[in-house]
Amino acid sequence: MKRLLTLVFAGIFATSATAQSPAVDDDSLLFAPADMADLSEFRWKKRPVVVFADSADDPAFIEQMELLRAQPEELAVRDVMVLTDTDPEARAPLRLKMRPRGFMLVLVGKDGGIKLRKPFPWDVREITRSIDKMPMRQREIREHKESEGLILR
Repeated sequence: MKRLLTLVFAGIFATSATAQSPAVDDDSLLFAPADMADLSEFRWKKRPVVVFADSADDPAFIEQMELLRAQPEELAVRDVMVLTDTDPEARAPLRLKMRPRGFMLVLVGKDGGIKLRKPFPWDVREITRSIDKMPMRQREIREHKESEGLILR
């Protein structure tokens, strides 16, 4: 009987722990190459973070990707999609439009506008703070709180 109760409690705790944080196990859901002509497919759905470098071996690029991969849940909650371009020779349309010089991180809003550019790696905490200050994100937070309030009543 004790073993059965232990298993039941373990199952309950495991379920509640998984429900509290969105699981992001598959990198392909959050990370992709920036090989598209423009970002219109993400408009009103995702917040692209485009990471440019002249090489995949660029220390700033490696550091940035490690920082982003360390906290994928925080990015997923904010509908972030990380796009990477490490081949300047390919002259991809996004690279031509955004004109990076060496390493560059670009945060694009859901409306398709460029919200910030950084010539050095940025921590996920700094990125999410910038996103959380955006009016659209503020509205998403408000709507989420209101929907939770309706459920709890």
